[in-house]
Amino acid sequence: MIDVAKIRKDFPILSREVNGKPLVYLDNAATSQTPTPVIDVIVDYYSKYNANIHRGVHTLSQEATDAYEQARAKVQHHFNIAKAQEVILTSGTTHSINIVASGFTSLLEKGDELLVSAMEHHSNIVPWQMLCERTGAVLKVIPMNEQGELDMGLYRELLSDSTRLVFCNHISNALGTINPIEEIIQEAHEVGAAVLVDGAQAAPHIKADMQQLDVDFYTVSAHKICGPTGVGMLYGKEEWLGKLPPYQGGGEMIAEVTFEKTTYADLPHKFEAGTPNICGGIAFGAALDYINAIGLTNIAAYENDLLAYATAELLKIEGLKIYGTSENKTSVISFNIEGMHPYDIGSILDKLGVAVRTGHHCAQPIMDFYKIPGTVRASFSFYNTKEEVDVLVACVKRARNMLA
Repeated sequence: MIDVAKIRKDFPILSREVNGKPLVYLDNAATSQTPTPVIDVIVDYYSKYNANIHRGVHTLSQEATDAYEQARAKVQHHFNIAKAQEVILTSGTTHSINIVASGFTSLLEKGDELLVSAMEHHSNIVPWQMLCERTGAVLKVIPMNEQGELDMGLYRELLSDSTRLVFCNHISNALGTINPIEEIIQEAHEVGAAVLVDGAQAAPHIKADMQQLDVDFYTVSAHKICGPTGVGMLYGKEEWLGKLPPYQGGGEMIAEVTFEKTTYADLPHKFEAGTPNICGGIAFGAALDYINAIGLTNIAAYENDLLAYATAELLKIEGLKIYGTSENKTSVISFNIEGMHPYDIGSILDKLGVAVRTGHHCAQPIMDFYKIPGTVRASFSFYNTKEEVDVLVACVKRARNMLA
């Protein structure tokens, strides 16, 4: 059991007002808030040992390098990654996916097939479309049903000896569906295909074990899990990272440079060109420390309780429909009210101090599937409360009455 009242004191932003009302922050799927222990690490870095890493013999550089590599070790431990060199620190999930998509340009041939799920974020669609344009590979879509679940029977039918890569999110950012990635990975491997899982939405709710999953690539953004923006992780099996060429050229990713020839550094530095977000990486490690001190099992249990309560209360509102009704889902509720545009509802909620997301949530194919322009999305974290759910429900009712 977690002490939510105590936890909320760690998040300064939760005590502010918006439009004269106490802030009710329910846009956690877009970005989580940052606790004081992580903020303190950021301030400490810039106040005491701000320096470039891996390149200096002076004390500040050595201290910054040690802290940055300790953060990498924290990421490795948290996700049970076999080797530190399999942890590539990136600017986030989008950057991570693009590294892999770029690298596969030289590994694919015309007619090779890539499978992508129907419920992906644009970041896990567009890079693969661009890859297909470069290589002549074919992108095929794993369909979903009305409940917001992947059709696993059709997935199996799509798999073939021509399948080279499969892409799927662990949890849908738009619907909250938890996808059966263990099954997806195993069956893809049976036909010799590699699998990339977008774990951006899963990281705040599920402690994914890379060795247990046997996934080939897994991506995470720190800002979804109480860390700063502009930093994230690409996990890749060493054998795959060894096959991929560098994504960018520059400092740090080289072993030796002459005008005649350049040789590349070993992993992970091969994919970490230029000065990284040093402070962000260190703060990423601090965010994982914070989450692990609470316990992801405790967080999941609490958030599931919030999800059940919010679902039941919102469904009492006349004309309200929830999209994404899988039994296996996390604390995201996407909904509309009949005859009302989601943007209008979201705007009224903002005036009442409630922060939700409206639109297609960078998952436009999902909205096209349901033939809707978008949804109102309320997404809950472990620092939210049932009292805040009550405020949400009351404000949605008020918005409905105003727009009727």
